Amino acid sequence: MKRLYALIIVLAIAASSLLAQETKVVENEFKVFGNCGMCKTRIEKAIKIKEVKYAKWNKETKILKVAFESSITADSLHKRIAAVGYDTELFKAPDSVYVKLPGCCLYRDNAKTH
Repeated sequence: MKRLYALIIVLAIAASSLLAQETKVVENEFKVFGNCGMCKTRIEKAIKIKEVKYAKWNKETKILKVAFESSITADSLHKRIAAVGYDTELFKAPDSVYVKLPGCCLYRDNAKTH
């Protein structure tokens, strides 16, 4: 009976370690077009999901540095950003969303930043 309990415990530990496989974190950076601090807030918020560990957009260089779990793709992040009105290297924001951005955020129109 003791052997049976020991075997059950060993199997339970082995099963839990297999299920708890470590997820790889991927670091990436890519261009996201925008102008100002409001753009920065929207861009970073668009990809604020549990799989994203870090996201920081630089308004001068237009570069977004991001670290995310390998369970998602960089393409999915590009799509999320484009969906809130910001063009990336891979995806263009829909015009219907872009035109709803505040005036200072209209980067395609060379808007003045604040």
